[in-house]
Order: sequence, then structure tokens, then C-alpha cells
Amino acid sequence: MADKFPRTKVGGLPLSRMIIGTNWFLGYSHTTRAKDEYITENVMDRKKIADIIEVFLRSGVDALMGPLNNPIMTDAMKDAEDRTGAGIIRISTPSIPVNPRTVIDGLDIGAVEKILDAEARLGVHIVMPHTTSTDMLVDNCTGELRQVDKFCRLARERKMIPGLSTHLPQSITFADKTGLDIETYISIFNAMGFLMQVEVDWTASIIRNAKKPVMTIKPMAAGQIRPLQAFTFVWNAIRDCDMVTVGTMSPKEAAECIELSLSILEHRTADIKLQETRSKSILK
Repeated sequence: MADKFPRTKVGGLPLSRMIIGTNWFLGYSHTTRAKDEYITENVMDRKKIADIIEVFLRSGVDALMGPLNNPIMTDAMKDAEDRTGAGIIRISTPSIPVNPRTVIDGLDIGAVEKILDAEARLGVHIVMPHTTSTDMLVDNCTGELRQVDKFCRLARERKMIPGLSTHLPQSITFADKTGLDIETYISIFNAMGFLMQVEVDWTASIIRNAKKPVMTIKPMAAGQIRPLQAFTFVWNAIRDCDMVTVGTMSPKEAAECIELSLSILEHRTADIKLQETRSKSILK
């Protein structure tokens, strides 16, 4: 299999088209409370996370997305970098304070500056306010994202590339139409429409027509779509400049997702062993 994953650029910064997701590291299963607890008890460990990240880095997948102010994450990333000699492109999704008065009175600039200063100290390359903040600022009446331009300016001042994390498809079209200083977007995208606000074909059209590269998330619908179906769909539905964020819970699972994705992109059979059950013995 190829030893380097295909790449793209965001705001002039080169990075892999596959992005390491962090939900499966930090206990966000989007499934059940029991599943969340399983992750926190069995995966959320510095060494285990570093072991998984190492697999990605050795295949040229060098971008990681999520809340990066968790000491377990920062330590695990550093460990994986030390083992491989490769650097990680840090894509952070911090929450910024938003309340009912924000759209009128503006952001709490002091609080946002404090958050962004902390992000800069973590070595963040691309900073994208989390959907819980972004989507509160979407104005469907005026077709704009209010106050987000100030966040972008503060991020630029700290030498970070501004992006937009959103679960609302109109956020992308509004940002494009108003010329917001955004270099990339996060968008949910999967074949079953899991957590998506509009139909899959509409979301696909928005991604294809976005003015900047799009980082798609939840390609496997939090484990509800098997990897072959999930990756075959998403890699063939997005553009060459767009990305896919992948969450895994073990090094072997990471290796499988990488090889399966490469096989789809290279139009070949994947070099992975299929899972087996007793009922499949007659198929051999």
C-alpha cells in the first residue's frame, strides 16, 4: 500500500486529506452512555491514543481535529510526534462564549482573546469555533454569521488560520456569499444523513460548491455505517481538495481505515482481511 496519504491545502498550509478525529478518544460515541463510558475507561489513555496517532502519522495522515486543550490529547500527540519524527497539523475547535446578547452587543473580546492565546500556545494551526458557538451566530434573516468576522481577525493576529465548524449547511453558503475570512469549513457528511440538517444530495451540492476546502466529519455515522460503504460513498462524493475526518479506537482499526480509503482513492482492492463468522465458512 502507498506510504503517504493524498494531500490538500488549507489557507496555503499542506495537510493530509484524511484527518484524525478525536471523538473516539474522548468519549463522544453519539450512541449510548454505556458506549461513552467504555471509551473513557478503555481508550482515553495517553499511551493508547499515542499508539493510534502513530499509525496515522506513519501513513502520512498528519492532521488532527478536536478540542486540543485536554492534557491527555496534548501529551499523546507529543508522544506520537516524538516516536515518528513527524509533526501534527493541529485543527482545534474551541468553544467561545455566546449568549442571547452576543449578536447585538458583540463578542466578549477579552474572553475570546484569552481562548485564542491558549490555542496559540498549544501550537494550533487552524482554529474553528465549535458548532455550539458558530451556529448560535447564524442569522437566517440577513444571511450572515454575525460577529464571526471578529473571531477571524483575532485568529489571524495570532498567526492561526480561521475556519468554521458548523452543523448548519447554510453557514457555508452564508460565509461564501458575505466574503467571510474563512479558509475551511467543517460539515457533517455521510451516506445515511446521520445528524445532517438537509438531505444528503443537498449537502453534497453545498460541499461541491463551497469556495474553500471542506473538512467532512462523521463519515461512518458514529459506527452505524460499515467502513467499506462509508468510505466508498464519501471519498467519491467530495472534491480532491476536501477532507474526511476519521475516528478509531485501536491502531489496527486506524490501519484498516487508511488502507481501505487508499484502495478506494486508487481504484484497487483493499489489502485487508475480512472479518469472519461461522456462517461464512461456506463462502470460502
